[in-house]
Amino acid sequence: MDLDSLYQEIILDHYKNPHHAGLREPFEGESRQVNPTCGDEITLRVHLGDGADGERQILDVSYAAEGCSISQAAASVMSDLVIGKPVDAAMSLHDEFVELMQARGHAEPDEDRLQDGIAFAGVAKFPARVKCALLAWMAWKDATSQAVGTDMTTRQEGVR
Repeated sequence: MDLDSLYQEIILDHYKNPHHAGLREPFEGESRQVNPTCGDEITLRVHLGDGADGERQILDVSYAAEGCSISQAAASVMSDLVIGKPVDAAMSLHDEFVELMQARGHAEPDEDRLQDGIAFAGVAKFPARVKCALLAWMAWKDATSQAVGTDMTTRQEGVR
């Protein structure tokens, strides 16, 4: 089996068996994103908490998505990657994935860090599909930014 076939299998598996799908509570941030080019859409929620070291951590990501296999598989993979990570480490993964998508198939992704996310390296060769792969990541970043902002507001209000 060649690498492209393996990557296609990973994407299809996440599409057919999505991880973390279904909107859940509690959550501190929510984002709805639409790709007007193809009609893909996602509503994504982020729930934060304190990690063992006191750092803000992604406790849960849940989503409801409609669209192509690439956008839905990307939501599943992204959720797997960020849940359980400190916010800063998860943002770093976001940046790596965006870089992979912007490399047009010329990047050497770090499999240890991006895990199943490396399957999207082939998608990066098709500019029209890059937005599909990035939709969930953009929603996650927006929802997380809201959650961090809400969290900071709540903590500051609690100090008064």
